[in-house]
Amino acid sequence: MEDLVTHRSPPPTLNLRDLRVLVTGHTGFKGAWLCEWLLQSGASVSGLALPPEGPLSLFDSLRLAERLDRHIICDIRNPSALAQAVRESKPDVIFHLAAQALVRRSYREPLLTWETNVTGTLNLLEAARGLGRLVTVVVVTTDKVYKNREWEFCYREEDELGGHDPYSASKAACELAVDSWRSSFGATEGVTVVTARAGNVIGGGDWSEDRIVPDCFRAWDKGTAVELRNPKSTRPWQHVLEPLSGYIALAAHVRDGLPLIKACNFGPGSDGDHTVQVLVSMIAAQRSGRSWKVTTAAQPHEARALSLSIDRAKHILGWSPRLTFEETVAWTDHGYSVDAGKLPDLVRQQIADFFSKKPILHA
Repeated sequence: MEDLVTHRSPPPTLNLRDLRVLVTGHTGFKGAWLCEWLLQSGASVSGLALPPEGPLSLFDSLRLAERLDRHIICDIRNPSALAQAVRESKPDVIFHLAAQALVRRSYREPLLTWETNVTGTLNLLEAARGLGRLVTVVVVTTDKVYKNREWEFCYREEDELGGHDPYSASKAACELAVDSWRSSFGATEGVTVVTARAGNVIGGGDWSEDRIVPDCFRAWDKGTAVELRNPKSTRPWQHVLEPLSGYIALAAHVRDGLPLIKACNFGPGSDGDHTVQVLVSMIAAQRSGRSWKVTTAAQPHEARALSLSIDRAKHILGWSPRLTFEETVAWTDHGYSVDAGKLPDLVRQQIADFFSKKPILHA
């Protein structure tokens, strides 16, 4: 497998062939993309998650249930079932993506959100501790862990954590819980745990509720205009393959025994920071017959501005994004516009094409 990027000095690489990897949340959008990447790279992959949701699941399209070493249906809030599943997988590396990841759902189900994102993560770390062997855990949180001050500056890993909505707050609390667990147990139990904070991820195969890109294609498939709730809100948009490459680079850094990075941002840099309206307008312009409008209905609170500093990823991991904003939009549009039966081939082709891209070295 080639180096993920070259910047300043070559980053550590993770030899995935024959490595035992456990992906939690593997039935979700990002988890399915990650499993496909790992399988293409020769890893021995197990997955642990709730069943896939909806008839358009990317997990089902990729036929991952029959291609993984283990496909385990398990709620991470159940510590005994989770511990047994982790023991069966015998992982060298765990990518922890399982979460309640939707802001608006967190308002409807705050307790489930907190239990899944905080207690569920601690259950996983305790299960990893019970293995009695060396294991690397990459806990994926979100760019929304930072106490949002609605400023124009990029948030750095050292900035204050916090969250207004239950989702953001639960992920900030997850970061604090991981840091406490790492300080208390990680060094003596052989478990090295780091957190990864990614920007807003888009790409083919995501049909989650209340996310702007899936909302667009659901509306356009019906011939209606998509309603924009917060058109002026700015987010760090990136194709799904960008943060996945970062998670793998982060795991490689840890397994190579390099100085521990406790947390790391993965975002598009300034090239990908755009408003919702700009993103939707660019996707709409890819094909005729697509329209949008601004809804006037009252909405739950969501941050207006959000931007990530990726200096740590660049200078310590040697990681940089590979796709421009225009390419991110085009790749995403292609992922939704291709015939359903051809989506698996497109996913595999985009993974291959991603490796051929040279990193974009933002200033």
